[in-house]
Amino acid sequence: MNTKYNKVTVFKDTDDKLSKAATTVSNISIPDDIPHGDMPGDKIEIGESHIAKARTIFPLLVKELSEKMAANPYKRAVVAVCGGSGVGKSEIASLLSYLLESAGIGSYTMSGDNYPHRIPMYNDAERLHTFRKEGIRGMVDAGVMNADTVAKIREWQAADDDANKAHLETDTWFRSYLEAGSKGLDEYLGTPNETDFAEVDQIMKAFKDGADKLWLKRMGRDEASLWYDEVDMSEKQVLIVEWTHGNSDYMSQVDIPVLLNSTPAETLEHRRSRNRDGKLDSPFTMLVLELEQAKLVKQAHKAKIIISKAGDIISFDQFQELMK
Repeated sequence: MNTKYNKVTVFKDTDDKLSKAATTVSNISIPDDIPHGDMPGDKIEIGESHIAKARTIFPLLVKELSEKMAANPYKRAVVAVCGGSGVGKSEIASLLSYLLESAGIGSYTMSGDNYPHRIPMYNDAERLHTFRKEGIRGMVDAGVMNADTVAKIREWQAADDDANKAHLETDTWFRSYLEAGSKGLDEYLGTPNETDFAEVDQIMKAFKDGADKLWLKRMGRDEASLWYDEVDMSEKQVLIVEWTHGNSDYMSQVDIPVLLNSTPAETLEHRRSRNRDGKLDSPFTMLVLELEQAKLVKQAHKAKIIISKAGDIISFDQFQELMK
C-alpha cells in the first residue's frame, strides 16, 4: 500500500481551510517570536510593515494555493518569496508560513541561501576574483594594458575601489576593466556556477511528489558549519522558499513566485539606514546589488504576486513603470 497516497485523505479538508483562511487573516494575532527559515544563525526582526505586507499578500496567496494544491495529488505546493537586499524576504516568508499554520495548513520555510556551492566567505571571494579576473582580461582585449594602467588598477584593488564608476570620469581606459568585469560577474551571480539550483529543484519536486521526509542542507559561515538535517514533511502542504533567486529560470518546480519589490533607490536607502557607522557599501557590493536587481527585473514577469516597498499589490505593468 502506498502511504503517500493515503495522506491525501488526511488533507481532505484543505479546500475548506483555504477558503476560510483568506477571510480570517485579520483575526490571526502575530506573537513576537515565530518560527523562521532554516539558515543557521539567521536573525529576523519583524516589524509592523512586514506584518502589514504579509496580511496583504495572504488572501491572494491563498487563492493561488487553492488552484495549485488542487492540481497536486498530495495537496501540496511550493511558494517562492523573492526580492532584493533588505526587502524583508525572511520576515515575510516566516509570517506567511505562520499564517498558513494558524489556518491549519502545514507550512515549512526553507532558505535558499543554504545552497551556494561555497560558504559565504569563499563565495564572496569567488565573486570578487571573477570580477577582477575578467576585468584584467578585458583590458588586454581592449589593448589598454600597460605598466601605468596596471599600477592604477592595483592601487584601486588594494583600496577595494576598483568597481567605482567614478573612475570613468578621469580614466577612459577603465571602461574596459569595468565592463568586462561586470559581464563576468553577471555570468556567475545567480547561476549554477554559484548555486546548486539542481539540488533545490530536486527538493521541491520531492516535496510535491509526497515525500514524508527531506534532507535539507544547512550552511553557516565557516567550514565546520555545513550539514544536513532530516526534516519531517508528513503534515506539511506548503513549502515556502525565501531567496533572492527564488524566481530563477534555473528552477522548474516553483508554483507561486511572490516578488517583494524595491527600486534601486529604495534598496540603497535601506542599506544606508542599516549601516551603523554611516558608511556606504563598497562599489563592488553596489555592483553586485545592481546585477542582482537586473536579474529580478528580468524574471518579474513570472511572479504571481508583486508587492511594492510601500506595501501595495501592483501589476506587472505597474512594476515596469516603477523600475524605469
